[in-house]
Amino acid sequence: MPSVFLYHVVGDLTVGKPEMVEFYETETVESAIRAIGESTECGIPVWKRKSHVGMIENSETRLQRFVGILNSLDIVAFLASTECLEDRDKAIKTPVSQVVVPNTSLLKQVDPATRLIDALEMMKQGVRRLIVPKSMGWKGMSKRFSILYNGKWLKNADTSNSSSNNNLTINPNRPSSSSGTSNRDKFCCLSREDVIRFLIGCLGALAPLPLSSISSLGAIKANYNSLEASLPAIEATRKLPEDPSAIAVVEPIPNGQCKIIGEISASRLWKCDYLAAAWALANLSAGQFVMGVEDNVTSRSLPDFAVNSAVDDDNTANEAGSTRLRKFSSRSIGFNPGNSIGIGRSVYRGRSAPLTCKITSSLAAVMAQMLSHRATHVWVIEDHSDDILVGVVGYADILAAVTKQPASVTHVNRPEAFATLC
Repeated sequence: MPSVFLYHVVGDLTVGKPEMVEFYETETVESAIRAIGESTECGIPVWKRKSHVGMIENSETRLQRFVGILNSLDIVAFLASTECLEDRDKAIKTPVSQVVVPNTSLLKQVDPATRLIDALEMMKQGVRRLIVPKSMGWKGMSKRFSILYNGKWLKNADTSNSSSNNNLTINPNRPSSSSGTSNRDKFCCLSREDVIRFLIGCLGALAPLPLSSISSLGAIKANYNSLEASLPAIEATRKLPEDPSAIAVVEPIPNGQCKIIGEISASRLWKCDYLAAAWALANLSAGQFVMGVEDNVTSRSLPDFAVNSAVDDDNTANEAGSTRLRKFSSRSIGFNPGNSIGIGRSVYRGRSAPLTCKITSSLAAVMAQMLSHRATHVWVIEDHSDDILVGVVGYADILAAVTKQPASVTHVNRPEAFATLC
């Protein structure tokens, strides 16, 4: 087991993290759209309100208020229903309690001194968020991140034990959580993206895993959700995938395999025009939805549709609550394919292209892809083929791979280049 997992603690990852602000189930879909745009992993935790203001909670009662995590695909799927398309103003004013899928297992509260390996085990079992108290006098901060914490310099008073452990005593000038109640309910929220971002800065300590291929590490998930391009895009909402929240849009080829041409996913719809995406999901085929349909396409009638300016990117230039008619365009749902694309062709450009890697791609390369694109997953294709889809790699698969025992690694790509990653 790499020492980085044993000697680092969750508190190391909370340095500089902002205070968590709870998003309540009574808030509207319109408010959720704005909050998701500022979130990580294109989703937000949803909470029930406290039974009374100022109540003091423990870990158990706090988690009882947690409802689930709401992402962009959930909202687009909701808005694509017939009832919502008929009355968009009412739809975006709907409380998120009617949209979020309850799942209390997605979030856990942990102490800052929790070992990183224990946090990883929780996330490997399906936990997507960890909430960590921000103000707590605790021992166990690892040396790497202990130089400056909470604006105070820390000193290792227990020098006699410094060679055998990483414990540091908290500076006596630092406010204690027991000295008052003002900071008692302040938390920060760690996502799996935060953990991956931390680990990519520790590649040297993870050797030889980072340069091992994802196939040798068993990180490729062959059980993924897919939808044929010729089928209606709305079929993607019949049973929304959980992790990753993504459906591959594929074209079958004669040998029984499939070529990936795009995806319908929470990360792809993260910062899109939600009403336009909902209209497209309800009216277009999966292939049209992911490859882009331009205004000048004449093979299908693309009617005008009303858009509420309150959820548009340019809402500041319009009066709140006003609506306007416009022609649907693929650009309005975040795609920018450039020149017009013929419907049904396996061609995609720009942001409509799915994020892919090869089965021989290294773990470090896939981690870097996910972080640079702020994606929750990467689709895996064969090495010597034209986009033949073989699986997907998500956050949980990455975390399982980095905690593998070195003896189980059977193949390492370019070990001589490892020094460039350290």
